[in-house]
Amino acid sequence: MKKRVVITGIGAITPLGNDISSTWSKLIDGVSGIGPITKFNTDDTPVKVAGEVKDFNPELYIDKKEVRRMGRFTHFAIGASKMAVEDAGIAIGDNVDPERAGVWIGSGIGGLGEFEEQHKRFLEKGPRRVNPFTIPMFIPDMASGRVSIELGAKGMNNCSVTACASGSNSIGDAFRVVQNGHADVMIAGGTEASITEMTIAGFTNMTALSTNPDPQSASRPFDKNRDGFVIAEGAGIVILEEYEHAIKRGAVIYCEITGYGATGDAYHITTPAPNGAGGARAMKLALNDAGFTPEQISYINAHGTSTKYNDLFESQAIKEVFGEHAYKVAVSSTKSMTGHLLGAAGAVEAIFSCLAIKEGTIPPTINYETPDEELDLNYVPNISKEEKVDVVLSNSFGFGGHNATLIFKKL
Repeated sequence: MKKRVVITGIGAITPLGNDISSTWSKLIDGVSGIGPITKFNTDDTPVKVAGEVKDFNPELYIDKKEVRRMGRFTHFAIGASKMAVEDAGIAIGDNVDPERAGVWIGSGIGGLGEFEEQHKRFLEKGPRRVNPFTIPMFIPDMASGRVSIELGAKGMNNCSVTACASGSNSIGDAFRVVQNGHADVMIAGGTEASITEMTIAGFTNMTALSTNPDPQSASRPFDKNRDGFVIAEGAGIVILEEYEHAIKRGAVIYCEITGYGATGDAYHITTPAPNGAGGARAMKLALNDAGFTPEQISYINAHGTSTKYNDLFESQAIKEVFGEHAYKVAVSSTKSMTGHLLGAAGAVEAIFSCLAIKEGTIPPTINYETPDEELDLNYVPNISKEEKVDVVLSNSFGFGGHNATLIFKKL
């Protein structure tokens, strides 16, 4: 018999704030976390803005000596995980069996910044000057591995690397672990720190990034004048817990996770399948898994990247799955405020989905000024909406044709 799985803790580090309260407060107020790139000189690139995490001090969560042996994406993962564990009231080894607690944290790119730095050192100073911690500083699974070491979680330890679907796939796959009885608790989500010269150059040369120099208006999902996504960084972590285990220890529950659908486009390395066919199948699978009809969904947290084809094809997929209800359900893209956190996006947006249920507030899509005649859904333009939210569907789609959909419901 499948177990029920609930969310009992959340933690986030985002361009909007270094904790969940500041992030959520700014999100529902429609505040943008996008700003000028400060990590490197942008004179040689047309891309001038990004969603940088500001004033984050990893030493609040990690021993100073160990900080120097980790990549920035791992710093984010540990910080957000410790926030989530504290929020859940979990003490592994005390009220949670270490062998029944696992970690599943994804990353789309891992420590590319550390790789770039060490490669320059290799070319300029020779192989003997390369940091001995280079490999564990940049391999994507190290965030999950380090979190398990820091927290003493000895259950399943894994990492999904599915581009911009990594965070959602990690949560969905960890959900299955608890649902199938293989763990009582899973620490799950995504982390990313890829605002680097080479990352920006790569995305720019494939014309994926916005070249709008105005940080306040560059990320504009579903708007006719959108011109690409805004890269961002950070981490989102949730505590997935078996329902009876959570009740027994008196945990505070945010919501229940009830559905997960994952598909592959088998179409193109970067462009979604026409009409969002793969995304539509992921949504249908998640709805079927949760036992819901489309009419029961209160809110869709869209992938909504602010790119031409993603926004168009996701809207078409929603129409395919939801029929007439597509025009009634609220659909918004929180990337309009956070930017696109790549492998961490789905995890942060899963947290926003949980908070929409708990707080009864639907975040807006800001910078929605000029409607696109091909995009005619209710995108919750510019101002958040207070209303009862019972069930949320959250989409994440990634390069390589990865599609993941999660469904959360009010208890």
